[in-house]
Amino acid sequence: MITISKIIPLTFLLVGVFLLMQIIMPIVSFQLLWFGQKYNNVTLISPTEEKEILGVSIENKDNFPAFISSNQRENLPNYEKFSLTIPKLKIANELVNVDSNDLSSGLIHLPGASLPGEKGNVFISGHSALSRIFSLKNAVFASLPNLKKGDEIEVSARGTKFKYQVVETKLIDPKDTSVINPPDNKGRYITLMTCYPPGLNFKRLIVLGKMI
Repeated sequence: MITISKIIPLTFLLVGVFLLMQIIMPIVSFQLLWFGQKYNNVTLISPTEEKEILGVSIENKDNFPAFISSNQRENLPNYEKFSLTIPKLKIANELVNVDSNDLSSGLIHLPGASLPGEKGNVFISGHSALSRIFSLKNAVFASLPNLKKGDEIEVSARGTKFKYQVVETKLIDPKDTSVINPPDNKGRYITLMTCYPPGLNFKRLIVLGKMI
């Protein structure tokens, strides 16, 4: 006969195992993905030429190496935010702050990067989390690792919508700023960046999309 004195410890044990798995699984997933990327040594899209990245530096904020851009555009956009929608991840109309270095405010668009619809690379950064259970309100990119090639990304700026399709996902060093550049000088791209494994700071996950 199961008594309350047995149920309570068993419940705590099950909860503890569940929470532990929420921490361990992202790390295991990271190791598998990182090993696979190194083993295959393949990227679907690579820059066609080396480009000098001006005005971008790496600054440590609370032991977090962040991309900081001092770039200023000649013609300021007539909007301060645009929205991001990723149907597969059930992310809908999340606001992105234009030309911002402040990750604490939510999703940010790197100052000087291309704007939605423009040629180049719309570069967006956001926080992740160990899982949705531990997710903070501004950890919008907690589920970003679930995106795969072919998934769609939508952005809307002042009522105009632009659709992109994921063409590549990869892990990079936190100080690798080369991903700010578009793969070529003709296409219209979007890049989403967050920490990986989710909530930790080993690498950066890059999701690259091309306008369709």
